[in-house]
Amino acid sequence: MPSAQIEIRREYSEADETGLIDAVHNALVTAFQIPPQDKDIRLVVHAPHRFACSPRLTQPEYFTLVSIDCFAGRSIAAKRSLYTEIVTNLKPFGIPADHITILVRDLPTTNWGIRAGQPASDLDLGFNINV
Repeated sequence: MPSAQIEIRREYSEADETGLIDAVHNALVTAFQIPPQDKDIRLVVHAPHRFACSPRLTQPEYFTLVSIDCFAGRSIAAKRSLYTEIVTNLKPFGIPADHITILVRDLPTTNWGIRAGQPASDLDLGFNINV
């Protein structure tokens, strides 16, 4: 049950904003093999002056930061797949591949309070995190 946040520097239509969220979610479902209904993604739109990025970017308005907090256990192969899936899924929105940064933070299941405040480590999650 990853929790993701997409941060962008420009406004999109409501349909495209939903599409951005779906693009990251679909990448998580594919690469991390999470249940499709397990969706926890936020989209934050920053004014460009409040979200600095490298001056080397050719289209800085398209800089996109995707941060994902997830249970520890995913393999480097799963993470490579996730990175590729996110970049591929964001391409239809005109976001250049080299303008996307993805940050994955692996956290022990003991650090997640879910399902009425129980540690995730005490629960049957219903899916395998060791992919």
